[in-house]
Amino acid sequence: MNTHTAEPQNAMLVEMARRFELQHTLTRGGPAPTLAQRRHALDRLRRMLVTHQAAFTKAISEDFGNRSVDETRVLEIGLLMAAARNARKNLHRWIKPRRRHVDIAFQPARAWVRYEPLGVIGIIAPWNYPLFLSLGPLIDVLAAGNRAMIKPSELAPRLSGLLAQTIAETFDETEVTVINGGPQIAEAFSGLPFDHLIFTGSTTVGRKVMQAAAANLTPVTLELGGKSPAILCEDFDITRAARSVAFGKFLNAGQTCIAPDYVLVPEHKVEAFAQAVIAHVGKSYPTFADNDDYTSIISQRPYARLVAAIDEARAAGATVLALPGDRGARKIAPTVVIGAPADGVLMREEIFGPVLPVIGYETIGEALAFINGRDRPLALYAFSKNDDMLERILDGAISGGATLNGTLLHAGQDGMAFGGVGSSGTGGYHGYDGFLRFSHARSVLKIGFVSVFEKLGPPWGTLARRLSTILEWRSNR
Repeated sequence: MNTHTAEPQNAMLVEMARRFELQHTLTRGGPAPTLAQRRHALDRLRRMLVTHQAAFTKAISEDFGNRSVDETRVLEIGLLMAAARNARKNLHRWIKPRRRHVDIAFQPARAWVRYEPLGVIGIIAPWNYPLFLSLGPLIDVLAAGNRAMIKPSELAPRLSGLLAQTIAETFDETEVTVINGGPQIAEAFSGLPFDHLIFTGSTTVGRKVMQAAAANLTPVTLELGGKSPAILCEDFDITRAARSVAFGKFLNAGQTCIAPDYVLVPEHKVEAFAQAVIAHVGKSYPTFADNDDYTSIISQRPYARLVAAIDEARAAGATVLALPGDRGARKIAPTVVIGAPADGVLMREEIFGPVLPVIGYETIGEALAFINGRDRPLALYAFSKNDDMLERILDGAISGGATLNGTLLHAGQDGMAFGGVGSSGTGGYHGYDGFLRFSHARSVLKIGFVSVFEKLGPPWGTLARRLSTILEWRSNR
């Protein structure tokens, strides 16, 4: 590293530490934000999104090389607005203490749980949905009464710079602040003694983040990825399933953590399903190379990886179906692969691009075994008209979340937690579950006019033995 590069990085490391200490000190010395203050913070965030909507969509498109303005408005800004509105509407119920039962042996007393802010929350966001995955967690963090530091991805520099500017205009640095920089800054950020750290990104980097957080015993929420499968059952319409899978797979050119990574299809329907997917994407993205609705791959390195993976599968004898047209502006045609080699990149790694392997199966048991032979995925999709079959699939393969007879949409529900399981992540958030994730549930017991237990002893005597006998009798009833 040369001196010109080191100096600004060192300055940012110092500045990052200063901002953290400022926020950390305030969380240890003052009252928790009131309901009104939390609502005001959410209102400011919503106004920021409205005011700078055009600038956000432009910055994101420029970072990708091309991404549809409408795609960003729907999948990022629209979902953020809905989440902020949901939190503001329900926050007065979420923050209320919850009463808890007190056993007769401990009466007279009252018990309740208070939901209190954790303190300073670190948010490490990825590049694929850079606005949504920076501000989505922030909505829950603010609703829970916390302060936050956000580290956006350096692979989305225009959006990251704009986010730093707009957050600074909207919030005091003691409330929310943005830290920009490369891998060294990200590494130092994950090593700060946050009260909670949420990371969205690859499993490989997630392991490093968790290791850095462990040094401070910082609890983490990890939203990772993996090879999310889709299963087409015998009774479901091929055309309808192809439409849903294509929708989920080729939005953002497959650069979505919960995109269907591969599809399991009855053996005799593999070719028909593959052709149906290609037919549908041909209508969705005609002349994909110069189509403003079709997203570019974020940078040259993942673009080259995807091209090599397709070429590897073709060289191994796989059938490759793709929309016609030359690659350009880091765009890869929507592609379906039949017979991808089991040891190739497409079946070994998360694809994270517009390439869809289709795999035949003979029985549902065989399909479930195929899924269970791999790490637990972030999402699972199943298509069947039979509820018993759908239940069998849910029982037979664990995933972070699932959409039945569709794709992606479970992740957009503010009434349900979104998160992974096993190597696809740990913990979940969104809406009320996000409020709980970033709150401390503090148990409180208030003793009444007398404490029976304090009168039992020591020295332990007849009263203690009688109470012990009563408790044993009640537990055996």
